[in-house]
Amino acid sequence: MSSDDTWLALLFLVIALLYASVGQAGASGYLAVMGLFGFGPAAMKTTALSLNLLVAAIGTFQFWRSGLLSLRTFYPLAVLGFPFSLFGGAIHLPGHYYYPVVGIILLLSAAQMIRSALQPAAERRLPPSEPPFIPALLVGAGIGFLSGMTGTGGGIFLAPIILAMNWVPLRKTAAVTAAYNLLNSAAALAGAYSIIGAVPSALPMWLLAVGIGGAVGAFVGSRHLPDNALRFILAAVLLISGVKLLLS
Repeated sequence: MSSDDTWLALLFLVIALLYASVGQAGASGYLAVMGLFGFGPAAMKTTALSLNLLVAAIGTFQFWRSGLLSLRTFYPLAVLGFPFSLFGGAIHLPGHYYYPVVGIILLLSAAQMIRSALQPAAERRLPPSEPPFIPALLVGAGIGFLSGMTGTGGGIFLAPIILAMNWVPLRKTAAVTAAYNLLNSAAALAGAYSIIGAVPSALPMWLLAVGIGGAVGAFVGSRHLPDNALRFILAAVLLISGVKLLLS
C-alpha cells in the first residue's frame, strides 16, 4: 500500500465517523477527497458507493437497534427509490452538468439547517411520526435517480427535504436516511456493474477504516448527541458537500 492509500484510509475514517452520526454514509465526502487525490470518475463512483454501502449498513443496524427505524417511515421512500437508483447507476452523467446545481441546493439546505438549529425548540412544529405516502414515493424516486447518477447514497439530499417538509422527527430522519443510503447504494452499485473493475486495490483497507468510523459515529448519533448538535453537524456536512460539488 502506498502512503496515499494510508492517508486516504485515515481521511475516510474521519468522514465516516462524522457523517454516520447524522445518518449519512459519507459518499459526498469520499468523492471530495478522491477528487483531491486525482482519482478518475469511474474509480470515484464505484469506491464511494462501496464505502457508502458498508457505513450505511452499520448505521441502519445501530438506528434500528435503538428503536428509531420503522418500516412505515422508510418504505414509502424506498419503494421507488431502489429501482430509480438502479437506473441512475447505469447513467454516467458528466459532473459539470449536475454538480453546480446540486451544490447550490446543498448550501441552501445547510443555511436552513443552521437557522433551524438556532430556532428555540418551543417554536418548532412537532412533526408527525410518519411521512405522507404519495409525496414520499415521488421524493424517493427522484432522489434515487439522482443519487445513482452521482455515486452517492442519496441521504445527503433526502435528509434536508424530510426536515424542511417536517415529515418526521430529527433523530428518526437520521435513521430513515441511513436505511435509504443502504438500499440505494446497493442498487446504484449494481447499476454501475460495467465499471466495477475500476475499484482500486486498496479498497479492503478503506472498508475497514470506514467500518470503524461508521460504527463509532452511528453509536454516538443514535444515542448520545442532542438534537441541536445533530442539526449543526448535518449543516456542516451539507456545507462541506455543497462546496465540494461547486468546486468539482
